[in-house]
Amino acid sequence: MISQHQHRHENDCQEVLSHLNDYIDGELSPELCMELEAHLAVCQDCRVVFDTLSKTLYLVHKLRESPPELPETVEYRLFAVMNLEQFVPKKRK
Repeated sequence: MISQHQHRHENDCQEVLSHLNDYIDGELSPELCMELEAHLAVCQDCRVVFDTLSKTLYLVHKLRESPPELPETVEYRLFAVMNLEQFVPKKRK
């Protein structure tokens, strides 16, 4: 049976997760930022989601700035495994 406290905590988590993108983008009101940060300070599960999202966005932005050069065969195999063959660049000159 789910306790009242546990149910409230799950609702808090859903609320926090629904605002994470706006928080990371700096588009959340100061009041909501404080509430979200207070929740992240005590909820390990939400903190893991936040940390993972933050790191993923950081890597995406870093890769856009300077994409790594992979040997063509490695690039093709990677995209094939990910079922993204249509995105493999045409042969380099």
